[in-house]
Amino acid sequence: MRIFVYEHLSASRAAGPAAASLLTEGWAMLAALLEDFVRVPGAQVETMLGGAAAGKTPPPGVAVHHADAEDEDATFRRLAAGADWTLIAAPEIDGVLPERIQLVEESHGRLLGPTAAAARLAGDKLRLAERLRDCAVPTPPTALWPVEAPSYPAVCKPRHGAGSQETHLVRDSDELRAVAETVGGFGDDLIVQPYIAGQAASVALLIGPGRRLALPAAAQHLSTDGRFRYLGGRLPLLPDLAERATRLGARAVDAVEGLRGYIGVDMVLGAAADGDGDCVIEINPRLTASYVGLRALARFNLAEAMLAVAAGQAPTAWNWDVGLVEFMPNGRVIRESS
Repeated sequence: MRIFVYEHLSASRAAGPAAASLLTEGWAMLAALLEDFVRVPGAQVETMLGGAAAGKTPPPGVAVHHADAEDEDATFRRLAAGADWTLIAAPEIDGVLPERIQLVEESHGRLLGPTAAAARLAGDKLRLAERLRDCAVPTPPTALWPVEAPSYPAVCKPRHGAGSQETHLVRDSDELRAVAETVGGFGDDLIVQPYIAGQAASVALLIGPGRRLALPAAAQHLSTDGRFRYLGGRLPLLPDLAERATRLGARAVDAVEGLRGYIGVDMVLGAAADGDGDCVIEINPRLTASYVGLRALARFNLAEAMLAVAAGQAPTAWNWDVGLVEFMPNGRVIRESS
């Protein structure tokens, strides 16, 4: 079985100013994935590396392909067409994720992930908010700038973004206008949402034909400087919060047709014990940094479970360690006793 694992930033020739800050997180996810897929019996694992990942060494047993600027897409298409499964990790910025998925579809490859249409919808924060609200999934009111925020404090961020790039907390209309003028050069539309207080959390789900399995939910650590920078997470959540996160995550992914593979849902859990006030912030139609923490908690090969679910089968094992795990965007994991 040939498995092609592609992480866009690690495969790129160079990382731009926005992408550079995500490269460390991308490499941590790629290295973890490659290590896990190599351990799948009978797997032949391939990946692409570019200049942005210079000096990085993949795990033993991985076939690495390097491509020049002129033949990067041709190499990608060839690997995707020849693989039994292709998994793509890429940011939503500049439409990279759906474009790469579409290349796999055009190459008649088999995706271990969502369709291009699902990735486009989930990666568009304005359209996603509209879809979630149409499906009665709680999410903050979302409007396209220029618009007055429905209430303050509010959050201003790119319509298509990843890694909290150019995300700002604003406290009044003057701050909103100043941020919008500054971020206007980011190259994307901006959206405005009311700030939702509560516990930032996430839940990842494995989705395949007739199957949807939720992984342990995690608390998210975000910076407190008004920029919401992602600092990692801690899992698992306390049982009552985890139940609410899992229930809300399932409702969110059910609202978007075509989601497959490993899908992450970011949310805020409110103070009400019954979940009133909980809301979905966004859906990540791709692997997320939580993978490095979850694999440390799993007593089985998480990549092998992903393959099983994608093929419509039940994983052969689904056991989790007792204890707590802290994980960072750079891939560092700290285990704690319960």
